[in-house]
Amino acid sequence: MAHEKKAAVAGLFDLRFIIGGLLTVYGLILTLLGIFNATDEELARGDGFNINLWAGIGMLVVGLLFAAWARWRPLVVPPDAASTAPPA
Repeated sequence: MAHEKKAAVAGLFDLRFIIGGLLTVYGLILTLLGIFNATDEELARGDGFNINLWAGIGMLVVGLLFAAWARWRPLVVPPDAASTAPPA
């Protein structure tokens, strides 16, 4: 029987998960601030535009797209990557 090496997946250490997670958390915070903490003074500074709400929604969308991208196209590490790496 042939000895086969399987390719590993980067998993949670993929940078796309980290960036997506941070953008999602910050987007959630801004969205909640835009919904529950929008005062008339803040709306006047934004020329009637709820900046926190729309920036938060945009960050949520981008963060979730990053996480979906990392899930749909995982980073595959070749099985012989450790043997071809230069010595430390």
